Amino acid sequence: MQPLRYSINVTLDGCCDHRAMVPDEELHRHAEKIIAGADALLFGRVTYQMMEEGWRPVAETGVRPEWMSEWMEPFARTIDAAKKYVVSATLERVDWNSELISGDLEEAVRALKQQPGKGIYVGGVTLPLALAEMGLIDEYEFVVQPRLAGHGPRPFEGLAKYVDLHLIGRQEFGSGSVALRYRPRNQIS
Repeated sequence: MQPLRYSINVTLDGCCDHRAMVPDEELHRHAEKIIAGADALLFGRVTYQMMEEGWRPVAETGVRPEWMSEWMEPFARTIDAAKKYVVSATLERVDWNSELISGDLEEAVRALKQQPGKGIYVGGVTLPLALAEMGLIDEYEFVVQPRLAGHGPRPFEGLAKYVDLHLIGRQEFGSGSVALRYRPRNQIS
């Protein structure tokens, strides 16, 4: 059984609006490493469309938009090549090396986890909340950025029950960001 891992960038005040983040090369390399080490990515519709819009054109055309630094290109190529599963009740089809998941979410994700592999990574806000409610996330990573945003979505807002976590890893970055990895206490052996 492969683990389902969640990773998200958050500000010190818990916001995860990508526009409030300060991208740097070291954090992009960290994210690239995570994606390259996964068998697949699991996205909800919003995260899938946001990632596709931002990263797919670069990998396909080799032309960087003005906002993108050269050091971001390896991340674009890595996410472009990754297998993706997209959970959506509104999309009729997906491409970009993706497969659409519809129907019973818990059943579909359990089936994915039963496949052999190194793991699946999930990102975003809405889908991970549902997966946490179902107890399907095996590892959480919060990359905490040294910024106060004061606005934006917050992961797991509205969670119906506590999920107690145990720290299993920590990595500090030159920017002052810190990646904190946790495993649910009920999954510690």
